[in-house]
Amino acid sequence: MARQHNRLSAIKVQQLREPGRYGDGAGLSLQITKDGVKSWLFRYERRGRERWHGLGPVRDVTLAEAREAALECRRLLREGKDPIVVRKLTMARTMTFEQCVEEFLASREASWRNAKHRAQWRSTLSTYAGPVLGELPVADIDTAVIVRVLRPIWTQIPETARRLRGRIENVLDYANVHGHRSGENPARWKGHLSHVLGKPDRTAKNHAALPYPEVPAFYEQLRHREGLGARALELTILTAARTGEMIGSHWEEIDLEAGVWTVPAGRMKMKRVHRVPLSPRAVDVLKALTRRGEFVFPSTNGAKPISNMTMAEMLKGMGYGHVTVHGFRSSFRDWAAETTTYPNHVVEMALAHAIGDKVEAAYRRGDLFEKRHRLMSEWASFCVSPTRSGVIAPMQQPGDP
Repeated sequence: MARQHNRLSAIKVQQLREPGRYGDGAGLSLQITKDGVKSWLFRYERRGRERWHGLGPVRDVTLAEAREAALECRRLLREGKDPIVVRKLTMARTMTFEQCVEEFLASREASWRNAKHRAQWRSTLSTYAGPVLGELPVADIDTAVIVRVLRPIWTQIPETARRLRGRIENVLDYANVHGHRSGENPARWKGHLSHVLGKPDRTAKNHAALPYPEVPAFYEQLRHREGLGARALELTILTAARTGEMIGSHWEEIDLEAGVWTVPAGRMKMKRVHRVPLSPRAVDVLKALTRRGEFVFPSTNGAKPISNMTMAEMLKGMGYGHVTVHGFRSSFRDWAAETTTYPNHVVEMALAHAIGDKVEAAYRRGDLFEKRHRLMSEWASFCVSPTRSGVIAPMQQPGDP
């Protein structure tokens, strides 16, 4: 007797609720799990073994599409090919780094300490590796591109760079094990990148950024310092602004009521007007200042702003001569990447960085002010809470140096 085909219908697929497998014929079945998840399976035998090939969830694959996929599986079998093996080989050639990150994170679900830890992994990889590696097939990632990702931050923010390297290595190890790539891991440290980038303990002494867990303790000391230099540095940290933008600020640029500092294009590195959201703490600092002329931070005679060395001298006087003012922008970026889930483009816009063309088209319609306002308020809350320093410390993972 001939087999029955097309036993299911689109309406029946939607109506079925009871867990189990429902045959459509010719190897195709609808599977419903105990959790109510519906997906398509193709059953076949290969070398005497029964195999079930997943064709995708019902929410993404229609009944008609599932039948087409089953037809393709039967064609492969006639040619002596195993559909599951063919799929793995295809994925190995096409899976991007970004897709592999998501698959890796899903595979580690049970091992995360909490949702925040998982988010920290994704945020670090998205912020620093994503712009370069994201759309590359994992099979094509080599040492040169790994160095391209790591070198810009290796000496500036070595702790983040170290964690990033280890996390990339973990993702690429996962890709190797699952057949998405082959060969040596280009992100491995010992005997490989160690010869290219140098040991972290040799470069760390040259870095100019204060590690973000140490910022609250530093900020607590800074709050008790007097003088315009201390207030300028405090506001520079709270706003993640550049030195020149801060010391050149004019009162007419600041709207204390709205909590907005609008820096004109002529004073911005990217030559674009930049609206800076002011956290409640930043507004309090500004309100406490005495107005003397047009500059927020005037020199002694009031005719020009304070020197661009004023804040650097303040750091030296506090025993932080190894840290630069500009380095606090890196501290902010590390904090955002490691402890928040804000998208990379929001953090980049907060830093007034140029946004890549692809993101530019999607997000340059506005300046994401409200999202940046929440981000900067959270940063200010972190800075003024010394008890939080060092609490958020990512757990060392296999592959971290």
